[in-house]
Amino acid sequence: MSTSTVGEKKSTSWLPLKLAGVSLITALLGLSQSACSAEKAVAIAPPALDEPVGTAHREVAVIAGGCFWGVQGVFQHVRGVENAVSGYAGGAANTAEYGQVSSGDTGHAESVQITYDPTTITYGRLLQVFFSVAHNPTELNRQGPDSGTQYRSAIFPQNPLQEKIAKAYIAQLDASKAFNAPIVTRIENNKAFYPAETYHQNYLTLNPSSPYIVINDLPKVEYLKQMEPTLYRADPILVGIAK
Repeated sequence: MSTSTVGEKKSTSWLPLKLAGVSLITALLGLSQSACSAEKAVAIAPPALDEPVGTAHREVAVIAGGCFWGVQGVFQHVRGVENAVSGYAGGAANTAEYGQVSSGDTGHAESVQITYDPTTITYGRLLQVFFSVAHNPTELNRQGPDSGTQYRSAIFPQNPLQEKIAKAYIAQLDASKAFNAPIVTRIENNKAFYPAETYHQNYLTLNPSSPYIVINDLPKVEYLKQMEPTLYRADPILVGIAK
């Protein structure tokens, strides 16, 4: 998300209108049809291979699927998720900073670290939401209006079982032709996660009228509610509030 002002995206067509003080409705009416369309959700089968339901109540998953505002916002509404933190993964610690990551040259992807209760939701079901609702896994190095390797689709397994489940699920979805193009999601091992700056946390909840959020991310939360009603929670679990 290359920016000229904190929290807004220079690459999107609505930014000049926002800076000029044009109303949200006027801005939306002036956008092209393609810019007004969020990534569409796709109904997919759950993974055939998943982690067994054990007695542990806390596990961690790290994923990347475009701008972390929307990915975080979706998973904050998923039952069983205890925390979802926006951040960076794939690069070095000394480049895990928004300005540097936005260059696309650090190896980092805008990512979300999800802490979840596997007795309530499994890793495989998290990946189902990730592939189905949170982003389009067939887009290479881009999502919606954002492009660059920092917006790539990636999974950062935290253990060998997560890697096995992720690889098997991608193969399952490709074999079933669940999407109209092959999945380009990368599996990246042994990559640390670094939390993003405070102003990126809870961005969807704190800025629900931002044109970027209205166009690209709020539809994803609605897709989650419609397509996975048993997983949807109305009150998001927010960074700094989660217990």
